[in-house]
Amino acid sequence: MNPNSFPTKGNLILAKNSLALARQGYVLMDKKRNILIRELMELIDQAKDIQSEIDVTFREAYLALQMANIELGINYVQEISASIPIETGIRIKTRSIMGTEIPLVQHEETPMSLTYAYYSTKESLDEARARFEKVKELTIKLSMVENSAYRLANNIKKTQKRANALKNITIPMYDTLTKNISNALEEKEREEFTRLKVIKRNKTKAE
Repeated sequence: MNPNSFPTKGNLILAKNSLALARQGYVLMDKKRNILIRELMELIDQAKDIQSEIDVTFREAYLALQMANIELGINYVQEISASIPIETGIRIKTRSIMGTEIPLVQHEETPMSLTYAYYSTKESLDEARARFEKVKELTIKLSMVENSAYRLANNIKKTQKRANALKNITIPMYDTLTKNISNALEEKEREEFTRLKVIKRNKTKAE
């Protein structure tokens, strides 16, 4: 048997303190969950907007690329694409939202350096490169938003489990324990009061 469940005033104080702490914990968990859900909803809206913009930009980019392939030839366009430098300007940091570490992607935007001659290409190639450059920027932003949303969703699930455990298990347990100890102590006080009355009555008779 748990010694903290014995009906003593000390255990009653402990049980009441634990109950108050559990209730406070539940309130904090519920607030945290609501804040995280609000952040998640905002990220979902952002992701939808970015995804819609990416879809439009992708279509425009592929149309421009298709035109460049027709005007310049697929092989020539592939040779030019091989000369495009690899992206190295992406930096990933993190920031915290209610204890959830989410990525903060920083991208150093640099002007597009020309890797081919204007006189040997067409405007469609410049248009395709500019559109795909925009797709890259949007994709970086979308990856950050989606990764953040995924991490927030996981933390919301964990927070909800802890809140449910406090609400459905811990709080009822300490509430019941507090009532049981209080009832037992009250019963003891009544018994003691009755015993003292009997002693007093017997003493009065004896006198």
